Amino acid sequence: MTRDVWDRLLAEARRAHTGSAALSEFCAFPDDLAAQDVTAFPIAAAELMAREAGFAPGPNPFRDAFVAAGPLAMWRETYKGTDIGEDFMARFGCYCLIGAGGAFASQKMWAWVVYMPADLHYRWHHHPAEEAYYVIDGTAEFFRYGEAPERLGAKTVSVHRSNQPHAMTTHEAPVMAYVVWRNGFETPPVLTE
Repeated sequence: MTRDVWDRLLAEARRAHTGSAALSEFCAFPDDLAAQDVTAFPIAAAELMAREAGFAPGPNPFRDAFVAAGPLAMWRETYKGTDIGEDFMARFGCYCLIGAGGAFASQKMWAWVVYMPADLHYRWHHHPAEEAYYVIDGTAEFFRYGEAPERLGAKTVSVHRSNQPHAMTTHEAPVMAYVVWRNGFETPPVLTE
């Protein structure tokens, strides 16, 4: 049963990824996937995402698959021990689908879900990995150093260059995004001073 949940989510990720010209141009969906065990690790934001009522009404198979896998996921606490603040730590959610701690391994691409409820700011941060955010549902304002902010909604993509500081803010709506790294897997994000 558990593997069925992950397989369904992987199928939805593949469908969204290959159906998006921007994501497909950023990197191909990996052809070297191997299943791996996941140790569930819940955090407060996992429950927030499961109860989120601010997304578009009706079915969204990709969103719904990420929510269904949430109780089985190893949720990340990327910024634990930093000065990012308790409110952010309590409301920001992220777990891996492909990569370390995820249900699948690949040497070509890593992928996560990121969830933020309304009225939350994800501070400026950076990492060596080149990254693409694909908005699954909701809206957010995306900031990239040296570029004008963009307000993005479902099926739109924001790309971040290697070590380009970037940030994100939700306003009146939550956001759920599929986040892809195509390299630089060994170095986690750090807050930009």
